[in-house]
Amino acid sequence: MTESKAKPKARSTSAARKTTRKTATPSRPLKRPAPTTAKKASTGQASGDAASQRIDQRIRELGGWRGETLARMRALIQEAVPEVLEEVKWRGTPVWSLDGILCTGESYTKAVKLTFAQGAKLPDPSGLFNSSLEGNTRRAIDLPEGAKVNARAFKALVKAAVALNAASKKKARPTASKARPVKLLSGGNPQIAKGDGDAPVQAYLAAMPGWKRDVGQRLDALIVRSVPHVRKAVKWNSPLYGTEGGWFLGLHVFARYIKVSFFRGASLRPVPPGPSKDPNTRYLDLHEDDAFDEKQVAAWVKQAAALPGAKL
Repeated sequence: MTESKAKPKARSTSAARKTTRKTATPSRPLKRPAPTTAKKASTGQASGDAASQRIDQRIRELGGWRGETLARMRALIQEAVPEVLEEVKWRGTPVWSLDGILCTGESYTKAVKLTFAQGAKLPDPSGLFNSSLEGNTRRAIDLPEGAKVNARAFKALVKAAVALNAASKKKARPTASKARPVKLLSGGNPQIAKGDGDAPVQAYLAAMPGWKRDVGQRLDALIVRSVPHVRKAVKWNSPLYGTEGGWFLGLHVFARYIKVSFFRGASLRPVPPGPSKDPNTRYLDLHEDDAFDEKQVAAWVKQAAALPGAKL
């Protein structure tokens, strides 16, 4: 009798354990990884327009003298290098790059710090670097409240960083000369894949044959000087230049000349000489022996950039 009573107790204990396991199971989904995910999203990396918006937001969040200082240094960097790439890395730190990192913009309680990735190799005749002076690579500029910066010297420093990155890139790619030559289409116009930004435009200019290469590069530099924040792209094997309002100018190579298209040329003063089937468009044809009136072309470029652009 004693043994028969003991067995039911063992069963009830086992049943109780099973019941306990079943009721404990629903507690597993209570683990919530959401806060970690949200944190990564807010401090993740970004580039291009998304990064620019994040940097805008960072400046607003800082406010006061720190926000003003970061905004002022950002503007100087963009003036020095209009094609600079904006990125966000390392927990929301603004980064400016071109063929590699140029500098970062960090914000601290008592200073805004501009750290140049290869600062130790840059000439600094004005003595802008005042921090991180002990290393062999980086150099930094600490800007406390009320600090004034020599704008011309700072922009020269940024341009020197661009040149250093470009030189380092060439050394790192000794086989670049083996790249396939660009195909020249009818009339010697380079065949370049469609793309946005400065890179495809520079590829087109470098592939322009003979005297046209020098003239094309002079035109490109003139346009950038006249419209510092100009947009660039290559479409239909032609470089295009524009603003947020649309495209205002295009280039195309023909056998004996370069055709400069002003898409709203009829509204320019004086009107560019070349007529077009499109009543809005006017052309400027540049031949090898033509006098290149840079002053007049720059005036046309500035006028054209201020007009509503073409949607191509």
